[in-house]
Amino acid sequence: MRWIVKLGILVTVMLRLAATAAAQDVTTMAAPSNAPVIVTMGEADVQRAPDRAWVTIAAESRARTPEEAQRANATAMTAVTAKVRAAGVPSDAIQTVGYNLQPEFDFANGRQSLRDYLARNEIQVRVDALDRVGEVIGAAVASGATNVSGIRFDLKDRDAVEREAVSHAVADALARAQAAAAGAHVSIDRILRIEEQREFAVPQPRPIAMMARQSADVGTPVPVEAGQIDIRARVVLTVGIK
Repeated sequence: MRWIVKLGILVTVMLRLAATAAAQDVTTMAAPSNAPVIVTMGEADVQRAPDRAWVTIAAESRARTPEEAQRANATAMTAVTAKVRAAGVPSDAIQTVGYNLQPEFDFANGRQSLRDYLARNEIQVRVDALDRVGEVIGAAVASGATNVSGIRFDLKDRDAVEREAVSHAVADALARAQAAAAGAHVSIDRILRIEEQREFAVPQPRPIAMMARQSADVGTPVPVEAGQIDIRARVVLTVGIK
């Protein structure tokens, strides 16, 4: 009977050891979710001189009938686009972005009467040589354009500059995490997560309609200053510590 008792004791010990090992395995598996981390935010701002511009140009025509307004507007916009091309803008850089034909009314004594019809054709012009932007605007206005609503500057290789900004933002976040770890007398074990905080900011157009009207009489180039473009990036960094 002694060997039966000894066998029972051995089985009991083995079960306890197995239970202890299982408990240790569960603790090890759960550790990553409860492990201490440091979360920091990094930011970067990269400035570049723009090398591309978009200009919105429109021609408006009024006439007593819609056919006459449409015909006059077609003549005006044909002249405008011809001058824009002559200023060095290729055809694939000129895009129609709006066309409208509508009646206009006068109101008197509570009654409305038809005054005329307004036809408006609006194009967006991409200028890849910034030193030609003023020339393009002046030529368009002198040839019949009635409105220049704004100019928007940007970069031809914007994606590459955005990636550079993200790289700097990650470096900033990591430096902050290292400073936090040093202050807490711990060390960084590994990077757990990097999340980019995207901001879909579109460069805002600058108003230049008044300058265009002032230059219309002589067709002189409009003075244009491109300045700098700011490309910003922001990331959230999570690191494990030990």
